Amino acid sequence: MGELAYAAKITHVPSMYLSEMAGPHKGCREHAISGHREISKRCRALGVDTIVVFDTHWLVNSGYHINNAPHFKGVYTSNELPHFIKNLPYEYDGNPALGESIAKAVTEAGVHMRAHHDTSLTLEYGSLVPMRYMNEDRHFNVVSIAALLTVHDLQDSVTMGRALRSAIENDYDGKVAIFASGSLSHRFAQNGTADKFLHNVWSPFLEDFDHRVVEMWQNGDWQRFTEMLPEYADKCHGEGFMHDTAMLLGALGWDQYEGKVEVISPYFGSSGTGQINAEFPVLPMID
Repeated sequence: MGELAYAAKITHVPSMYLSEMAGPHKGCREHAISGHREISKRCRALGVDTIVVFDTHWLVNSGYHINNAPHFKGVYTSNELPHFIKNLPYEYDGNPALGESIAKAVTEAGVHMRAHHDTSLTLEYGSLVPMRYMNEDRHFNVVSIAALLTVHDLQDSVTMGRALRSAIENDYDGKVAIFASGSLSHRFAQNGTADKFLHNVWSPFLEDFDHRVVEMWQNGDWQRFTEMLPEYADKCHGEGFMHDTAMLLGALGWDQYEGKVEVISPYFGSSGTGQINAEFPVLPMID
């Protein structure tokens, strides 16, 4: 029997990579990078063998999809922000058996999901950025799930998360971590204002609302948060329409979840968006 051993909401801002480079922004995201390394440390201590990433930079317009390749290797430049992430080398191992089990369980739960193991699909930076700091030694296998879903119901993503956990616990012999890789509010800075907003959130309203959401997470107010999530995703420009967060909470119990979140990297602004690294304790599911 497998185990869902760890869960987190994580940042993947491209300025983390920029933070490594010599120049005026060197070190600017060290707190976020340190948070990723702390999460990696915790996963290793728990014996995690595979990380499943809900990637809000993998856009799909139909269905649910897993990048289920046995191996990932390449050099990546972001088509969205090529001046932030360019020529980033990567190499990680996949876990096709786990991906197939997840796709089967999700489809059987009524949400059609496909696992792709023989295509030219590459990883997107919602997976690549965190893996750079958590998995540089290829300690963990990686499975990436599309979470920028343009015409999908949040409740289907909740169902997907619940079925994913069932697949891990019933059809897998190992320990798995799941990461919702995406921001809170995600209103990018208007073109021409990037420098002003590099370390800031787009508006006081969005920043204040993000802080209120984090308070809900820390207090375990899941009934209220899950009720307001669709409207929050809409009015606060939730990244990927917050499908990554719905998947994460689906795996943890949705509105019946009783965990209280631990903030690992405090909330910060980045290019207008609101970012965080936060651990969601994995508790037994309540039927």
